[in-house]
Amino acid sequence: MYPLVFSLFFARLDPERAHHLAFSVIRAVPALGFGRLVHRFTRPRTDLGVDTLGLHFASPFGLAAGFDKDGKAVIGLGQLGFGHVEVGTITAVPQPGNPTPRLFRLIPDRAVINRMGFNNDGARAARVRLSRVRAVRGRPVLGINIGKSRVTPVEDATADYLASAALLAPLADYLVVNVSSPNTPGLRGLQELDQLAPLLRAVKAEAGATPLLVKIAPDLSDDEVTRIAELSVSLGLDGIIATNTTLSRDGLKTDAAVVLAAGAGGLSGAPLHARSLAVLRLIRASVPASLCVISVGGVETAEQVAERLAAGATLVQGYTGFLYRGPLWARQINRGLDRILAA
Repeated sequence: MYPLVFSLFFARLDPERAHHLAFSVIRAVPALGFGRLVHRFTRPRTDLGVDTLGLHFASPFGLAAGFDKDGKAVIGLGQLGFGHVEVGTITAVPQPGNPTPRLFRLIPDRAVINRMGFNNDGARAARVRLSRVRAVRGRPVLGINIGKSRVTPVEDATADYLASAALLAPLADYLVVNVSSPNTPGLRGLQELDQLAPLLRAVKAEAGATPLLVKIAPDLSDDEVTRIAELSVSLGLDGIIATNTTLSRDGLKTDAAVVLAAGAGGLSGAPLHARSLAVLRLIRASVPASLCVISVGGVETAEQVAERLAAGATLVQGYTGFLYRGPLWARQINRGLDRILAA
């Protein structure tokens, strides 16, 4: 049913407008009082639970940062079957993001290009909102993803991250340092080890007992991935999220003129599958089995989630597949995992 709805309705809407429409419906699920009924329909039937980061995840499949930038729909998303919801990216300073249009579908590739630019209400507003989320019984595991404010010079990035961490780490089940979005000038340069090490060390100290992870780009070389993995272990980080969106446009099926018209931004979705899986394997070969590795990028089916788990992922996230699979996507993943992992 949803593929028909997508082709006849959502595919004809501006992508950002379609996102806001779907987002409003998801926010309404708990408000209308039938969220628990929905969750009985979407949650795993068998025990898919994962214990990591000192937390219990009812399903290994969660929603990546980017969908719920301000933490406004965490409860509804959990009721749709996601085992965890990572909100953000949140910045210390509120910002509107880049000018529109800034979100583009590549339908033949089941992919998206975005240059949203960390549009969010800021860490202080998020703190108020997420404090309410924390109080809800039965909520999903809450990850909070923080990034550098656009107005902050790169040389002052650490202080900017620390401001967000001070406000949000106490509310997070786990905290993520995002240094890998292509849509904030200078941000990816923070993945250079001489800049990354002091940044992560400082945020870890600020986060205290809250588990801390770093999110990296797929466009790093294999050697850079390995060095960041080793750095994460040496600093005592709790995990790595791999990967963010890519700047690559290689091998796309979408007409080149359409891709060119979309312009700059990070590419997510099916074309990222192979590189994301390769980065996962590089990281897992470089870190202890106890380190949490969250794999994201090009994941759309239960079989692909199972493949990531078999390759060493502790947890798996998706985002772009939500646009193409619809509101029952997490249920489809959970039911597929019920079948695959029980076989």
